[in-house]
Amino acid sequence: MTLHDLLFSPFIEYGFMRRALVACLCLGLGSGPIGVFLMLRRMSLVGDAMSHAILPGAAIGYLVAGSLSLTAMGLGGLIAGVAVALLSGAVSRATVLQEDASFASFYLASLALGVLIVSLRGSNIDLLHVLFGTILAIDNPALFQIGAITTLTLIVLAVIYRPLVVECFDPSFLRAIGARGSVYHLLFLLLVVLNLVASFQALGTLMAVGLMMLPAAIAQLWARSLASMMVVAAASATASGYLGLIASYHLELASGPTVIVTAALLYGLSIVFAPSGILRRYFPRPHLTG
Repeated sequence: MTLHDLLFSPFIEYGFMRRALVACLCLGLGSGPIGVFLMLRRMSLVGDAMSHAILPGAAIGYLVAGSLSLTAMGLGGLIAGVAVALLSGAVSRATVLQEDASFASFYLASLALGVLIVSLRGSNIDLLHVLFGTILAIDNPALFQIGAITTLTLIVLAVIYRPLVVECFDPSFLRAIGARGSVYHLLFLLLVVLNLVASFQALGTLMAVGLMMLPAAIAQLWARSLASMMVVAAASATASGYLGLIASYHLELASGPTVIVTAALLYGLSIVFAPSGILRRYFPRPHLTG
């Protein structure tokens, strides 16, 4: 087998592999930077909770469409995710519960409700598709949706970048100057939900957050500035998508989980070899003297 057959032939010969690759590239460009901000805001587990919170809306979209329509399920997931984000924020402000606790509560209820709704009308195969995604079944309309979400994400991040950074590190400063930090917080949560909906179509609700948080963790180990962290996160997410698809094709493995496992392997290598990894910490280079 030549290098061309190993790395390029699957995408040249098969249209579904090309669509899956483009979807992974789009998801990496959008979800990677979002994951960095989630990590900096100590909201990593909130992202995981929100990925499951979109399940009831996706399930209702599935029932309304009568099939695995990614458009209907994506719209339903978006509505459900925004609703859970708003309700969780309202509960945390109206009660003594912290935002992560309210998210966790809504996440458990949403996951159970979504599985129950799908099981009422669908088969076990349909449930597996909803939970784990069908990245190789991405069609052109779904690909356009994912691309549109990625484009919108990058534009909005560029517009609110500075206040969002300040709101991450020093929210009291925004309050002191009269800026509405809650507006930027809600916009950011909306971007999180949108990218989870895009990832859900390819990776399912159980792994939608995978291309957000694993690349963000990799970026924190390799980069020192916020801008470089966002670049490393996007690059590692897209690399995970490409390598995962190649591995799944040649080894005949499920594509979605293989992409996430590839990202996990890159994370494991980063833990050992990155500048902030184990080798540098326990076996530091000798300092220059003289």
